[in-house]
Amino acid sequence: MGDERPVYTLDEALSALRFGKYQALVLAYAGLGWVSEAMEIMILSFVGPAVKSKWKLTSSEESLLTTVVFAGMLLGAYSWGIISDNYGRRKSFLSIAMVTSVAGLLSTFSPNYVSLLIFRCFVGIGLGGGPVFLSYFLEFVPVSHRGTWMVAFSAFWTAGTIFEASLAWVVMTRLNWRWLLAFSSVPSFALLLFYGLAPESPRYLCAKARTADAHRILEKMAFVNRTKLPPGILVSDKAIKENEESSLLRDTHMLSMTRKITDKLKSGFSSFFTLFSRKLIRTTLLLWVLFFANAFSYYGAVLLTSKLSSGDSKCGSKVLHADKSKDNSLYVDVFITSFAELPGLILSAIIVDKIGRKLSMVLMFVLACIFLLPLVFHQSAVVTTVLLFGVRMCATGTITVATIYAPEIYPTSARTTGAGVASAVGRVGGMVCPLVAVGLVTSCHLRLAVILFEVVFVLAIASSLLFPFETKGRELKDAVDAIESWEVGTLMNWMQMLYKLSFECIY
Repeated sequence: MGDERPVYTLDEALSALRFGKYQALVLAYAGLGWVSEAMEIMILSFVGPAVKSKWKLTSSEESLLTTVVFAGMLLGAYSWGIISDNYGRRKSFLSIAMVTSVAGLLSTFSPNYVSLLIFRCFVGIGLGGGPVFLSYFLEFVPVSHRGTWMVAFSAFWTAGTIFEASLAWVVMTRLNWRWLLAFSSVPSFALLLFYGLAPESPRYLCAKARTADAHRILEKMAFVNRTKLPPGILVSDKAIKENEESSLLRDTHMLSMTRKITDKLKSGFSSFFTLFSRKLIRTTLLLWVLFFANAFSYYGAVLLTSKLSSGDSKCGSKVLHADKSKDNSLYVDVFITSFAELPGLILSAIIVDKIGRKLSMVLMFVLACIFLLPLVFHQSAVVTTVLLFGVRMCATGTITVATIYAPEIYPTSARTTGAGVASAVGRVGGMVCPLVAVGLVTSCHLRLAVILFEVVFVLAIASSLLFPFETKGRELKDAVDAIESWEVGTLMNWMQMLYKLSFECIY
């Protein structure tokens, strides 16, 4: 008799509940996490030159301030993903907020260069939790127009960068870099303050066979959104249920605490090894290339604007603002180019659910190549600023789409681990960029730096085209076995897709 009761899946429930006030509250909390990360990243453009002048640092020591943050993010992105996939999204939020806020505040009181490096590295570890916030919000969004809502989520990053540029313009010209560090840590403390209001992800609960807990959250969502759940009972993915049942059966036969601890450790790392399964290994490796290129190009645009505006080198000062006040030009240019992220977000929102994730990234990488190419030759200050504006616009767009695509292609059991590890690889690009590309500009090799960026863009275009499947309009999967592994294998298929792209752009 009980078997005749109707059932519904989580995706069917989310579609019935629609996007409402409940998801808006989740968006606000998760978005606050991205505002915090954006501000702590943007601060590198301002603190580096200030500390260099204050403590008489070399260019290498200044670059190391940026590198240690990305090194911390490399470790954090991997660690928080595993914690989130195995212990829950909420528990990882608490740890992320504590590490970021405390380390950010302590860095304000750094007595010397070495202590500042250490504290900023710990800030980077906390900032590595960015993909957790992204995956968390994604798991509350109905499949319809999911791309558009994820672009809306990315707007919090843009808000963070613009706010940090505005804050630096005010604080650095009146106070000093220590005050800027202090004010920039406030959003991380806000995450701690509102932590109790953040619900656990119902998709994570379903993946752990805790459907009763997931159902309670869905009931609250229905109440707040003033909608109704589908009739019947909530069921999780069959493959996940079978895995959970077999796991519980094994646990009942464990004879010692040592065996239980060993099994837990294996489970903790299983989400990482899942990324290299037969159905995911190609996607994982291509995603690493994509995120490396995205981080390299985005932070390159940010740091190039800072370097060319600061007037630190005889070469940089000839490119931008040779005749302007050195005190204000940095803040003006970073502030202006920060607004480039707005059209990047708008472009992403328009095309991501129309032509798909893959072709959206290809289109914007091609545009970035076009904007950057004229910088091979010497340009005026205005033209250089406009071109960097265009590069950052496109880089923002590609990062936005990539951060949507990454969690969509992984199952719930490995979603934040996969997105986190990809983000960690991207941090390597962020680490290499100030040491290589910006270093070339400092040493009067701007043309070589531009060529290097162009090569990175070409690699990103190739990786985007080689991804095995598109996620536009597809439901999120809870298990690896549920992922469809289809290939777009022939040249004719690619020609048809490119024709569709051309048609959409024209009409």
